[in-house]
Amino acid sequence: MSPAPEDATPERLRAIPSRLLAGAAAAADRLVAERLAAAGARKWHFAVLVALAETGPASQAELSRRTGIYRSDMVAVLNELADAGFLVRDPDPVDRRRNVITLTPAGRTRLHRLDALVSAAQQDLLAPLAPAEQAELTRLLALLNDRHRPPHGDGNA
Repeated sequence: MSPAPEDATPERLRAIPSRLLAGAAAAADRLVAERLAAAGARKWHFAVLVALAETGPASQAELSRRTGIYRSDMVAVLNELADAGFLVRDPDPVDRRRNVITLTPAGRTRLHRLDALVSAAQQDLLAPLAPAEQAELTRLLALLNDRHRPPHGDGNA
């Protein structure tokens, strides 16, 4: 079943905040995914590179917590990024059973490129809003997300 054209959607449905948020989230996800895919990346690649750039080297488990990427999915993401030379895994000097993941210079360059793509997607998404409205929407969404965040930060990025 395809979505109804906006003028055919009942007014009551067009006024439900959760429905509006879901529609905007789907559009946002699509825009970001398309931009990243054009560069051979995925949103999880971006999330891991951002986490490493902002908070420094980390274990796989810590990266999972920082990004919300399930541990079972993290290995594949790290393998893809390591194979491309964007990060390295080294044995943890404190606990040799685990690895410490570190961003490489190539990873920083890659992040810079992906940042530009994600920023462009944000501009496209928020284009109908004035700058003050964009800032207010971002503030309100952060408030909602903070309020409804799972108790242990579990989830998918």
